[in-house]
Amino acid sequence: MGNTDEQWQAAERLALTLAEGGLQRMAARTLAVFLFTEQQSVTAGEITERLDASAGAVSGAVKALLTVGLIERLPAPGSRREHYRLRDDAWATLFTSQNTVIQAMLDAAETGIAATAPDGPAHRRLADMRDFYTFLLGELPALLDRWHQQRTHDPEVGSRKRPRVPPDVHTSAGDRLEAAYRSHR
Repeated sequence: MGNTDEQWQAAERLALTLAEGGLQRMAARTLAVFLFTEQQSVTAGEITERLDASAGAVSGAVKALLTVGLIERLPAPGSRREHYRLRDDAWATLFTSQNTVIQAMLDAAETGIAATAPDGPAHRRLADMRDFYTFLLGELPALLDRWHQQRTHDPEVGSRKRPRVPPDVHTSAGDRLEAAYRSHR
């Protein structure tokens, strides 16, 4: 698959990070193959060989990545094997599919609010959850629109390095979203 040891060590580190973030381990390793390969497409057999994994495990991981929209199946005239590639808009597609999860969280919060005493701590926590997910759901379309505009109008998107942030400036994504939410109240 056109690789170097350093490249694939980085791929395995990324897979570990993705797995620690909640992605199933084999799906994370398979996604790393798609991110690090120099080929336009890969087959399940190539992934199996690259990862030294079972065909069944790779098949399940490929299905999971297809389901969430990160990869797509490609026509491969003359080949008996199915070819896959990372979608050009993989990250925006994944983020868009999170709307279903966010809506489910919002619905769960509403159900909890209806089942708790209006002046109790559980009610306040659930109302906070509802308000957060309402805010997030409202912000996602504009955020994705800005991303698509930036990708369309900025030829350097994807090629520039991420700026270094001093360690004392780091905040979690939840802290940043909560701060944005509070500033819009």
